[in-house]
Amino acid sequence: MALNPDAVGKTGPPVERTWTDRDVMLYALGVGAGADDPLGPDLALTTENSKDIGLQVLPTYAILLGQGRITVDIGEFDPAMLVHGEQEIELHAPLPVTGTVRTTMRVAGMYDKGKAAVVALEVTAVDADADKPLFTSRMSLFIRGVGGFGDDRGDPARPPQEIPEREPDAVVTYTTRHDQALLYRLSGDRNPLHSDPAFAARAGFDRPILHGLCTYGYTGRALLAARCDGDPSRFGSMAGRFSRPVFPGDALTVKVWDLDDGAAAFRTENQAGDIVLDRGRFTPAR
Repeated sequence: MALNPDAVGKTGPPVERTWTDRDVMLYALGVGAGADDPLGPDLALTTENSKDIGLQVLPTYAILLGQGRITVDIGEFDPAMLVHGEQEIELHAPLPVTGTVRTTMRVAGMYDKGKAAVVALEVTAVDADADKPLFTSRMSLFIRGVGGFGDDRGDPARPPQEIPEREPDAVVTYTTRHDQALLYRLSGDRNPLHSDPAFAARAGFDRPILHGLCTYGYTGRALLAARCDGDPSRFGSMAGRFSRPVFPGDALTVKVWDLDDGAAAFRTENQAGDIVLDRGRFTPAR
């Protein structure tokens, strides 16, 4: 198996995806909305009957709208050796409750890590009905066993966010359900790493792990509450680096530090204090 470095810079064909209010609500439940208090602050994310607000879309739902098969031939690899490395979303407008999005994937980079490789992908999304930019999703995939092709070892253009050495300005804690991965996968991510013990064992885990993007969604909920007062229209962008697996049933504590430029740094820890999502940066909508 080997990757194809010539794929860098290439763009795949456009892909359209349509969603409904049911998809929006199911995703919100998949990242824990309403689990602690069904009639609490997440009500607007899980039902259309929330006072005068109506149903709102959790901004991190953009990841699922931009997710899917890799539409460019990046080469061959064992799917069990792939884990999510980094993820960024940038919202150009609030996500509508229903709609159709047209996405295009580009291979932004491919980096040789010796025994492994990192593939950077960028997905641009346009509202197919209004023909206007909706969001951009940038991700890196860490793939073991396919390095050694002699390319660059890293991406110097994207320095990670530094975390301030002081107490955080906000702290939000959620506890995931023991069946969280089974619930989250109903939104479309059927990777067996999160549901099949035998497949998880091939990847080196003693049991299925939680989707990294589920942890990302939990973190997005915390940022929405702590820095947007629950208003998705105030959510601009969110980027972070996955640093440790999360298991269903783990508690997730999101710590947020305000920065001088109006943005915020964040990281997410499990109940043992281990960092699971690091070097995070959040920016409010402009």
